[in-house]
Amino acid sequence: MGLNHVHPTVPVIHLWDWLPAAFDPVLILVAVTLGWKADQFGKVLIAAIAALGVSVLFSWLVTSLGIPWIAPIRSDALTLFPVRVGSAILWASIAYGARRLAKR
Repeated sequence: MGLNHVHPTVPVIHLWDWLPAAFDPVLILVAVTLGWKADQFGKVLIAAIAALGVSVLFSWLVTSLGIPWIAPIRSDALTLFPVRVGSAILWASIAYGARRLAKR
């Protein structure tokens, strides 16, 4: 069989694979805390980046120690960085919006 007969495969990632990455407790905690403290919307993006970094490092460390974690990071598992980035921005934005509403 030559290369002309090989068709590309599209990876299928199910919703139950995405949810642990979006609902990582460390990501939520850091994003909500920093999003709540942000006084400008631009700082929400900084809060999301910080939350992503902290949660990825924490998840990697916990997984490396062999402790089960809701959103593990290892070489044979999905990392889903786009899902993590999107959820970090969403959680930080929700906290930022909630604080602005609470101030009124």
